[in-house]
Amino acid sequence: MLTEVLTKIFFLIAVIDPLGSVPVFLEATKQLDMKHKRKVAMRASGVAFLILLFFIVVGQVIMEGMEVTLDAFQISGGVILFLFALTMIFGEGKPESEKHLIHDYRHITIFPVAIPSIASPGAIMAVVLLTDNKLYSIEQQAITTGLVLLVIILTMFILLAASIVQKRVGEYGITVISKVMGLILAAYAVQSILSGLKDFFVVLK
Repeated sequence: MLTEVLTKIFFLIAVIDPLGSVPVFLEATKQLDMKHKRKVAMRASGVAFLILLFFIVVGQVIMEGMEVTLDAFQISGGVILFLFALTMIFGEGKPESEKHLIHDYRHITIFPVAIPSIASPGAIMAVVLLTDNKLYSIEQQAITTGLVLLVIILTMFILLAASIVQKRVGEYGITVISKVMGLILAAYAVQSILSGLKDFFVVLK
């Protein structure tokens, strides 16, 4: 049980990538004073959690309403996560790519800090996969939701100390960590695809 919880926490940290949000946050809030930076960090984290919670609750309903099978969901979800991981590994990196999304500094709390920096497409797909009704009990889903909240709170504290984090780790170091997280996410994505394919071919037999 403890191993499963730790594995999920590490996976959620990899997919949400709190450190990767630091340069995005600093760029987005560079025109604000410390008081307003703290407000943005807390509000963006809250909004990001609500977005992920929405998909935890409704994502399964949408999939079932579309009559998507578990195998198809695992394979498609794995492919999306894998493509997202590739952008983390081979792309500019999460910090640089999301800095380019900042066009209006008056509305940076929701975009791009809350989404897509914290509640990224990969994070959304990951929480839906981790709370699948056909694979996990209500208790397990509740624990996963709690872990998502825990990682979001961790992200919030990292953003509150963003200036210190960037000075200690450096933007280059943050990019390297983000790419390592992408590699871990890619491995999980491939495992999801393989599990879906295995179950699909078993059904065919």
